[in-house]
Amino acid sequence: MTVNVTAILTSIQQLNPAEKHRLREYLIDALTASSSTGTVLEEISERKHKAGYRCPACESQHIVRFGTYATIVDGEPVKKQRYRCKACSITFTDLTNTTLYRTRRLNQWMKFIECMLEGFFLRKSAALVGNVTHVTLFYWRHKLLSSLKQMEIANFQGIVEMDETYFLYSEKGQRKIRDRKARKRGGAAKKRGISNEQVCVLVARDRDKVTFSQTLGIGRLTKVQLHNAIGHKLSKENVLCTDAWRAFKTYATEKGMPIYQFKSDGKVRTKGLYHIQNVNNYHSRLKGWIQRFNGVATKYLNNYLTWFQVLESVHHQRNEVTINDMIIKGNLIPSVETYDTLRLSKFTN
Repeated sequence: MTVNVTAILTSIQQLNPAEKHRLREYLIDALTASSSTGTVLEEISERKHKAGYRCPACESQHIVRFGTYATIVDGEPVKKQRYRCKACSITFTDLTNTTLYRTRRLNQWMKFIECMLEGFFLRKSAALVGNVTHVTLFYWRHKLLSSLKQMEIANFQGIVEMDETYFLYSEKGQRKIRDRKARKRGGAAKKRGISNEQVCVLVARDRDKVTFSQTLGIGRLTKVQLHNAIGHKLSKENVLCTDAWRAFKTYATEKGMPIYQFKSDGKVRTKGLYHIQNVNNYHSRLKGWIQRFNGVATKYLNNYLTWFQVLESVHHQRNEVTINDMIIKGNLIPSVETYDTLRLSKFTN
């Protein structure tokens, strides 16, 4: 088919200002997505193999090139390299065991990451991405977040603020719920205070904004859970600032760490440099952000904690740098999650 560029330009001139603006936005979006996708794939390949090629199955470094395969980028077939392991004979690609593995719409991932950084709902994201259902995007979201949550944070330095918060245990999306009736729009707990209906989330943060957030189990935080979660990130040189819960005091005493504790009555909020206002503000922002989902299934809660942590680290900014960085980091960590493993996963206390 011959394209008459002159006729197209003539038609564009006949558009009104609003239509020209829409066309401009569309072209910028389409061209940026196409070029960014190619750049991202190259970056993933270079960073993933910076220490040499390695077999994802047997870890052998005896790898040879084994032809190419075609993938679709912005509607056009693009040839990518395939490799073969001489030790175990399996073949693999740069995207094997990554979030993007077997994804047929690579170019649409860029738009989806943009929607995630904006915090859009799945149905709105599906409308913006196009030709993808909100159900597919749900699994895209959790495949990416399952990889990102495996990223190791740096060791804490200096003063470390630490406090736990609680979310209502939820089996949202489960067809058959035992022992209780289904809740609507998040619902509320039947028991007062902290009980086995509450999921403990620990948030720890130093003054350089190095942040840890993770579910630790049902009910009150214990010393063992605290040690297993972040004990390897703390040292005797850290100073802990926590609420008055005894597990923090017991842990700090056993490890020989100085600790300042603040009661929830708010009468004494600071002791010089020492306070827990940063971590409490983080709790407040997290709770406010997560309310939009009208309850989150507890088995996916760690993924949402990771999502919010990413948004905080980029200051909720959406641009080409943050979009590319998010998808590159999410594909450098090995992931074997599939739609079935995500759907059938369970929360373990």
